[in-house]
Amino acid sequence: MSLIGYVAAFLTTFAFLPQALKTIKTRDTAGLSLAMYACLTVGIFLWLLHGIHQRDMALIGANAITLLLALPIFLIVLANTRAARRRESENK
Repeated sequence: MSLIGYVAAFLTTFAFLPQALKTIKTRDTAGLSLAMYACLTVGIFLWLLHGIHQRDMALIGANAITLLLALPIFLIVLANTRAARRRESENK
């Protein structure tokens, strides 16, 4: 079961890599939800804390790496959302 946990952690963690690289490179977040990435980022952080508390290396490693991949996406989505709202209010 431990091997299954590590394989699952690897697959779900590195599933974020293509999206992270694309978003960081292009800054295009038109199809991404701010609310979803906010919830996801907080959830990953909480899973990381849980893994640390449980001393579970699969949880710690997977969630630390996933947080490093998801956090930049969240920050870019946040910045783009704020910029779009500012442009909307200036055009009114």
